[in-house]
Amino acid sequence: RSLFRSDRAALEADLREAVKQQQFTLHYQPQVVGTGYLTGAEALVRWHDAELGNVPPSLFIPLAEESGFIIAIGNWVMGEAVRQATLWQKAGRPVVVSINVSALQFQQPDFVERVNSTIRSAGLNASLVELELTESILLKDANEALARLHALADLGVSLAIDDFGTGYSSLAYLKKFPISKLKIDRTFVMGLPADESDRAIVGATIAMARALKLSVVAEGVETAAQRDYLRELHCAAFQGFLCSPGLPAADFEKLIASLPKAGGAP
Repeated sequence: RSLFRSDRAALEADLREAVKQQQFTLHYQPQVVGTGYLTGAEALVRWHDAELGNVPPSLFIPLAEESGFIIAIGNWVMGEAVRQATLWQKAGRPVVVSINVSALQFQQPDFVERVNSTIRSAGLNASLVELELTESILLKDANEALARLHALADLGVSLAIDDFGTGYSSLAYLKKFPISKLKIDRTFVMGLPADESDRAIVGATIAMARALKLSVVAEGVETAAQRDYLRELHCAAFQGFLCSPGLPAADFEKLIASLPKAGGAP
């Protein structure tokens, strides 16, 4: 059966089975500064189906969100990412692992407790966990979100806004919520340095983040010209194919062994 001939109902049935059988794996995409040293890694979920092969996240994540399977998938990702981060911590090479959180997952009444128990039972230092949230999460029910974010921050995890600039956001939340990082969406990075609008948006975002004392990571950096332009704007950190795609844990370990140590930072 071809992935591209699969109808929605069939793919949803396959996804239900994948959740039951836990047919997912995690890849880790490094986040680095311009000189190449590692600042963290984003955990990216991958689904390989025996019949369909590798199913693109762009296809199965929206379906998982619409069907509600994203909660079970998100819980599995959280557990697996924390397990891997704990192994790296025990091996003496701690890595801050960023974990994507869906709106549906964030809204679960036991979400904060689940994060806490997952980290504590693994014996992981909470500062090695970063949760990536979309702007829609923060705008859904601002007061409820604020209380939940403060509870998460109290656990010691850090909080980042993913795909910044793509939602209909109120900038007020940046001041009000305990957020430490903005991730500039790849759609604004692709056109750099040539596209005037992208330059304006990225420049304004970085300047605002610096004024608010937030760190910034640019996503989807694929060329040296993009990296160099971002560095000129004082956005040192990036992730993207220029450094590496997402990698299985073993390959990720080989990559970071070859990167400069933090002491070589500018």
